[in-house]
Amino acid sequence: MKRILGIFLLIIFICLLCVSCIHRDIEPVNSLTDNHAKKELIQFPQHEKNIILNGSDYLQSQAPIGNFGGELIISTIGEGPKTFNPCNTKDATSSAMAGILYDGLLTTDSQTGEVKPLLAKSFEIKGNDYIINLRKGINWTDGKPITANDVIYTYKEIVFKGLGNPSTMDAMMIDGKLPELEKIDEYTVKFTTSRPFAPFLRQLTYPIVPKHYFKPYSDKGTSVFNTFLSPNTNPKTIVSSGAFKLKEYVAAQRVVFERNPNYYKVNLKNEKLPYLDKVVYLIVGDTNNEILKFEAKEIDVLSLRGDNVARYTSKESISDYKVYNIGADTGTMFLAINLNKGKDKNGKPFVTTVKQNWFGDKNFRTAIDWAIDRKGMVQNIAFGVAEPLFTAESLNSIYLNKTIKGHPEDKNISKLYLEHAGFVLKQGKLYDKQGNRVEFDLYTNAGNLERESIGVMLKQDLEDLGMKVNFKPVEFNSLVNKLTNTYDWDMVIMGLTGSPLEPHDGKNVWKTGGSLHLFNMNTNSTSHYTYPWETELDNIFEQAPLKLSYEDRKPLYDKYQQIIYDEKPIIYLYSPIRITAIRKKFGNIFPTSLGGLLYNLDEVYIKK
Repeated sequence: MKRILGIFLLIIFICLLCVSCIHRDIEPVNSLTDNHAKKELIQFPQHEKNIILNGSDYLQSQAPIGNFGGELIISTIGEGPKTFNPCNTKDATSSAMAGILYDGLLTTDSQTGEVKPLLAKSFEIKGNDYIINLRKGINWTDGKPITANDVIYTYKEIVFKGLGNPSTMDAMMIDGKLPELEKIDEYTVKFTTSRPFAPFLRQLTYPIVPKHYFKPYSDKGTSVFNTFLSPNTNPKTIVSSGAFKLKEYVAAQRVVFERNPNYYKVNLKNEKLPYLDKVVYLIVGDTNNEILKFEAKEIDVLSLRGDNVARYTSKESISDYKVYNIGADTGTMFLAINLNKGKDKNGKPFVTTVKQNWFGDKNFRTAIDWAIDRKGMVQNIAFGVAEPLFTAESLNSIYLNKTIKGHPEDKNISKLYLEHAGFVLKQGKLYDKQGNRVEFDLYTNAGNLERESIGVMLKQDLEDLGMKVNFKPVEFNSLVNKLTNTYDWDMVIMGLTGSPLEPHDGKNVWKTGGSLHLFNMNTNSTSHYTYPWETELDNIFEQAPLKLSYEDRKPLYDKYQQIIYDEKPIIYLYSPIRITAIRKKFGNIFPTSLGGLLYNLDEVYIKK
């Protein structure tokens, strides 16, 4: 018993230590003013409280009481969600919208970064056991109770079997083993890990789904499950748990969510939240259309691009909107290079042998890195509202390797690396030592004007070295298919969301065989080659989560960032600063660098 208590106290100490790191490294979000200098500190409400109403466990918001009714109109760039299945999302839009529909057992506190209960009423840690106590008396939108059976089903039959997006299954593996899961009673479950596992609680933020609704589809296998809850699904049939439920989807136009009257969160008067009747996402083609719709008051929120920041902040005091500086983006923007030397089932290389030789040469990749004008990108694309990025962790990560300083663009150094690798420049054209002209394709997702602008600049930077670059923006689904299925791509400009609190969430990117190990995917391939430094990454992402203290984990995550910086399978570009405008009519807006602007949609209301 003393041993269990000792471990429990140790884990509490580690959590407090990590929270102190968060408070030290993550700055509060401020409202911008005309001159960008004066700052207004956000006053956050106290944390929610558990209360019992009529025998049911509710979560009581401590935010100021608002008004019921009205709608919030947001925008999303692209073609809209690819699925509403929270277990099968592979893009940010689908993840955001499925996240509105389904809650997890736990969630991350947007102010402190601590893990806190959501569908769960509470949790406790006893050694390697994680005991989750569910809220009693709360229901799915069809009125059926949310119980331990739904939790057991979600993890055992979806997560542990790798259905949909297998990222969570990958992240929960310890020494090749998944945790054990046991139902204690109708409202209590117990997870047991094979060893102490620092990131485990964050894996319990995975959305819980209704067994009675999902099981008929998951029982039919991967292909059926992957099409379940497609955008063509009748919204009235969808069973969910979030503050809002799906009301309408019109392809390429809008997604409409309506208030869930049975949500388990209440305000200080014990009135059921959310306040808003509707949350509407307008699907816009690109960022220019987004700006036009904000100007026309067709949308209420606008993520500001660098060239618009000064204009909007200068007019803030006489406008109907307020501008917030939310800090460095938690995701990363990068150039990935296809290092896959494998072949398909017919023996055909995914990447031609000639390109394999180029891309697999560290000198070639390093030459590309030195040729990139990151400072020019920050000034000309982000208009100064960004910082150059050289690491795999975002700039606001508590695990950022600050010893990696990066370097300025220098094409003379690039040419030295190319010369060392045997490349020759003839009449402004670059050739390898076998006489092959260096030519390749560069992809990104069409409609994202920022990435398209990056592509134009990258093309010019690399053509200055004599390379021929065929820049090809393509539809997002087609791009995802190339990256994760056919592997027939050369280089790609992409971005990935991330967690500034937990590098282990990126395990599926860095581990060999991970579902997002973009630069060297090996599913269905033969003659696959693993680079020695990939094995180092594998070892780091196996060891790091077993270290329980921040001090023990930090050197390992520093090392992984150094490996990526040295080997350059992915070359990082810059990190945007998130600046967002929202209409002043909305109350309970408490943006944070961790949660963004609208993490608390259930508390947002329209002022009278």
